[in-house]
Amino acid sequence: MADPKGFLKVPRETPTRRPVPLRLMDWREVYEEFPDDKLERQASRCMDCGIPFCHQGCPLGNLIPEWNNLVYRHDWREAIERLHATNNFPEFTGTLCPAPCEAACVLAINSDAVTIKQVELQIIDHAFEEGWVAPQPPTTKTGKKVAVVGSGPAGLAAAQQLTRVGHDVVVFERADRIGGLMRYGIPEFKMEKNRLDRRLSQMEAEGTQFRASVDVGTDVTADQLRAEYDAVVLAGGATAWRDLPAKGREVEGVYQAMEYLPWANHVQQGDIDAPPITAEGKHVVIIGGGDTGADCLGTAHRQGAASVTQLEIMPTPPEKRTEGMPWPTYPMVYRVSSAHEEGGERLFSVNTTEFVADSDGKLRALRIVEVRRDESGRFVAIEGTEKELPAQLVLLAMGFVGPEKGRLLADLGVELDQRGNVARDDNFMTSVDGVFSAGDMGRGQSLIVWAIAEGRAAAAGVDGYLTGRNVLPRPIAPTDRPIT
Repeated sequence: MADPKGFLKVPRETPTRRPVPLRLMDWREVYEEFPDDKLERQASRCMDCGIPFCHQGCPLGNLIPEWNNLVYRHDWREAIERLHATNNFPEFTGTLCPAPCEAACVLAINSDAVTIKQVELQIIDHAFEEGWVAPQPPTTKTGKKVAVVGSGPAGLAAAQQLTRVGHDVVVFERADRIGGLMRYGIPEFKMEKNRLDRRLSQMEAEGTQFRASVDVGTDVTADQLRAEYDAVVLAGGATAWRDLPAKGREVEGVYQAMEYLPWANHVQQGDIDAPPITAEGKHVVIIGGGDTGADCLGTAHRQGAASVTQLEIMPTPPEKRTEGMPWPTYPMVYRVSSAHEEGGERLFSVNTTEFVADSDGKLRALRIVEVRRDESGRFVAIEGTEKELPAQLVLLAMGFVGPEKGRLLADLGVELDQRGNVARDDNFMTSVDGVFSAGDMGRGQSLIVWAIAEGRAAAAGVDGYLTGRNVLPRPIAPTDRPIT
């Protein structure tokens, strides 16, 4: 245990966000540096519980009390060893994960949780600065070839695990750069891409091959994939977005979030000077109150939107846990992200009824109405609450409904489950022998920490299939679900 009285003596403290006017002038991450000595004191708050429920909140099984104790004792070198033992990419989870581990922290029953996420992030940043993150190429080769389709966190985790045990792994990505939504989707202010690039450099040095701008199913057919590789891992994500078929949906100015966000990434990569879809000078409405909506919000602020309004059909969440959200579940409470802090208006319990065009056929406004739930749980409009919002840009950020049902899945002939995701057995193998699935493609839309856990577990299934051995960890099963 770090300090038996640490949680009594040290209040929770997190990094300060840079002043809003300053950070809206750039795309850098929003948090200021947090001194190591402060972080070590935060690590001392970990109680090393007899039953560490933070483990249950984390699908990776991160050894949280162990590396908290090591940080408190200034042993950063050993801390990164313990962190990497369960997580290939703590820099990704440390910046992007909503930290269900903190919601499950025992201290959170009647106090503020340990700052687990910040400790994790600074361990890996410290390790990169000190040169402790080195390539780990395999000592022997198996002669087996594996194709990983999709370069998001699930695909990268599977690829790194399989490369390190001796397989020849090729990662295919249809975009022009590797990284999936971490590259084109997550804004720079949430995670700067140097974090991604330095990890990809490590993977390349270990032997993983990356092939961008390849649409598997078209550029490389399913038959070619099966003929050339001994196993295939499908990790293309749940990229089929949810639409809103309201009146006027076809009006110019209404876009899906993932039609909008990647352009800002391309600008930051230096590919283009200005995005073809921009919020500059426009009244913007974002439909959807989740993380993707917040990403659109922060992006619109930086592009100079005239105003931004975010709509959510659900009612305003409570400020604190309720009886229906007992510890250690992840509570659906009211949260203020850095993007919300930067401005804009949030409207809850509203539904969009129409997209209104001007005389030129371009978006002019949005018609909305307040709603409530009836006895059957359906949303019904409240009479007399209709209003019109000015809007020249509407962004649909309502989540995703599963994997794209394109040529690849059809030509491979994999079966789907009742939810439309790729069905898997206990070893993450699909209905087609030698074809596996990891991440949102099989789980449905989920968190980055689940994607990495699935990638690691699927890699164990692939390695067992190819060699008959059992050397890689299986942190989760395909049927595991988060605490809710």
